Amino acid sequence: MCGAMNLIQARHRLHAGSRKELKDYLIRCEALSRQEFYAVPECPPVELPALATPLIWESPVRTPFAENNHARADLYPCGKGWSAPTVILLHALMSTSDQGYREWARKFNARGWNACFVHLPFHYSRKPAGYFNGELAISADLVCTGEGLRQGVVELRQLMAMLRMAGCREFGLWASSYGAWIGSLLMAVEAGFEFAALMEPIVDVEHAIWVCPAAMVLRRELRLAGIDHELVSRHFHLTSPMDCLPLDGGERVIFASADYDQIALKEDVEEIHRRWVGSELLHVAQGHFGLRMMPEMFGHLEATGRL
Repeated sequence: MCGAMNLIQARHRLHAGSRKELKDYLIRCEALSRQEFYAVPECPPVELPALATPLIWESPVRTPFAENNHARADLYPCGKGWSAPTVILLHALMSTSDQGYREWARKFNARGWNACFVHLPFHYSRKPAGYFNGELAISADLVCTGEGLRQGVVELRQLMAMLRMAGCREFGLWASSYGAWIGSLLMAVEAGFEFAALMEPIVDVEHAIWVCPAAMVLRRELRLAGIDHELVSRHFHLTSPMDCLPLDGGERVIFASADYDQIALKEDVEEIHRRWVGSELLHVAQGHFGLRMMPEMFGHLEATGRL
């Protein structure tokens, strides 16, 4: 998988002006607080359907790719209606099928929870023509990467606002890898979560860029363009989960790390678990792309009375 990711990223070459573009972007963002960077415009009233259906709206964060400039959440309401608690499902980077997430939505529905499967930036219905699913979400174009993260968080805040208008007051997060990175950032600007299951979250951005085996081509391009650690780190106050704390406190957060993960290192997940005081931590014997973690996490939510 890491080899495939590097092969795909080889299509993304930086140019002579890339360093200046990144520096100008960082200067615009440096003075912003996290709340300002992820500020959400007022949402118009919306009537959520009683049946499973997609909810589509215009993204307030614009990118050069028209297909990516709409937000989408696939809604899976339970029999209790939208006043019931709602879990938001956030997929991994380059996720290619929503079949498994539909199964998890049904499991949550059976336990009295509504479910929303969100198409994160550059994935699924938002994939621009000519690109692979999620190819543009993380690349050597760090301006595009940063704006994709901002887009994901802002749209989730809009979704939560729409759900609140429909009567929902309790939320859950079911998030994996890239989705757990976005979910972690969301928790720093939104409250109201009964639980947040953050599985193999990308929390150490420094490692994700400069060490991770899936980013070999990405960092080659950065070095060729003269982009170094110090320059990139100027954005961490807005995009690094290690540098934020959840508004609800750590007690509602369950992290899960994989023993053999080379992308979201076990040590990094353990570190954010220590920083988010009161959070729980599950260890699962798998790599980053294993299949054991979600069933173990769901069992833990049931065993601890969160569902």
